[in-house]
Amino acid sequence: MSLSERLNEDMIQAMKSKDKFKLSTIRMVRSTIKNLEIDLKRTLDDNEVLDILSREIKQRKDALQEFKKADRDDLATDVEAEIEIISQYLPEQLTEEELKVIVQQTIQETGASSKADMGKVMSALMPKVKGRSDGKMVNQVVQQFLQ
Repeated sequence: MSLSERLNEDMIQAMKSKDKFKLSTIRMVRSTIKNLEIDLKRTLDDNEVLDILSREIKQRKDALQEFKKADRDDLATDVEAEIEIISQYLPEQLTEEELKVIVQQTIQETGASSKADMGKVMSALMPKVKGRSDGKMVNQVVQQFLQ
């Protein structure tokens, strides 16, 4: 079952169970997906949907930080719940140790030796960890190894 189909089924289930918060969160994500499909004039594959889900989570994490800075715990709680709902559709996230192993392998494959090679490493690495790790964390781990 594709991610879009799963989102549709979960939306229907949320309607039946009258879970308004989950329903509105899924509708927001589906709206973003549908708008992009309309712009591209085609249906999106799972990788493209994964990109959208990752982007949605990143936006919410950024908002969460701002809400916490402003002491808006009421809004922060809602955003945390949205992040939790959207995260259910992402693949299992890599631990830092698993990420370090993948980064080391990629550095060896690309022959990188300094920070000047960071772009080469990142371009080879990101498809391997797509949707399974935050880009900021990947960047930090690569920088640790290229120092």
